[in-house]
Amino acid sequence: MDQKLKVGILGGTGMVGQRFIALLENHPWFEVTEIAASPRSAGKTYEETAGGRWKMDTPMPEAVKNIVVRNVNEVEEVASKVDFVFSAVDMSKEEIRAIEDAYAKTETPVVSNNSAHRWTPDVPMVVPEINPEHFEIIAQQKKRLGTSRGFVAVKPNCSIQSYAPALYALREFGPKEVVATTYQAISGAGKTFKDWPEMVGNVIPYIGGEEEKSEQEPLRIFGKVAGDHIEKADLPKITTQCIRVPVLNGHTAAVFVNFEKKPTKEEIIDRWVNFKGLPQELNLPSAPKQFIQYLEDDNRPQVTLDVNYEKGMGVSMGRLREDTLFDYKFVGLSHNTVRGAAGGAVLCAELLTAQNYITKK
Repeated sequence: MDQKLKVGILGGTGMVGQRFIALLENHPWFEVTEIAASPRSAGKTYEETAGGRWKMDTPMPEAVKNIVVRNVNEVEEVASKVDFVFSAVDMSKEEIRAIEDAYAKTETPVVSNNSAHRWTPDVPMVVPEINPEHFEIIAQQKKRLGTSRGFVAVKPNCSIQSYAPALYALREFGPKEVVATTYQAISGAGKTFKDWPEMVGNVIPYIGGEEEKSEQEPLRIFGKVAGDHIEKADLPKITTQCIRVPVLNGHTAAVFVNFEKKPTKEEIIDRWVNFKGLPQELNLPSAPKQFIQYLEDDNRPQVTLDVNYEKGMGVSMGRLREDTLFDYKFVGLSHNTVRGAAGGAVLCAELLTAQNYITKK
């Protein structure tokens, strides 16, 4: 790319916003030029407002330290300085929908980590390796918004990355019934152990709204474009439990699955390790070379050993075996703030750029 696209980060001081900034350091296509946050952060440099609560394990990039944080509500002002924005704002769902639409109506594409627009009928919710064709619905969304260039695209919930890709890679065998229990890291709540000391040595068996997302969002991803909306798939039927565990990064899933046509264990592993999507074909900057790995050791995948597989953009499977009630059971692991949040959104933006949905203004 001759000239990097100028990027704004909405909600840039929170944990996911910080992850965006860390991932975009030295990105070959994108350059962070604007950071917007709540009015209380506006007017200060990024280092002044976020330096004392920087939560990444890498240092704050030098290039963003002196960027003056803008008020995220000053939509026209922020949008005028960038080619597109990533959204990680912390507001109510109604406020998020309103502000993301407002940015889109300034002819600024919005690639969102938030859940607010995931069920808007003409907003694509995409895992780039699974359903890139859903971006086709953007044409319908632009008609509704009255834009020629602006739109909203979203990535799905962080926890489903640890099992939805594995199910999709086996679609020829017809997964029909799935039970998944996710063991979710505290960074999924935007926390560290310093912020949340009561999580040390603790398990909380409830994460608000998470089970509904975990059961329904894979069906929308597995669905199809139908005119002016995305029509979700009927199968597999999914039921979940979502549990918060004392881990900083990494969502683990224990999964049980029945198939229409039961594959062999060898067939399952073959489909997983050889699965590729459009990001791999296009060699996008953030795309993992191998999206899904299978680990033979009985004690893998483990968060401490495997969460950063493919720089956090790959997913790890293990413990695949036949079950007494279901056809098979297995364990999956994904990095919740990289593949599951900011990294997944960056990969979406790369694909949108490669397909000319995002261009220089």
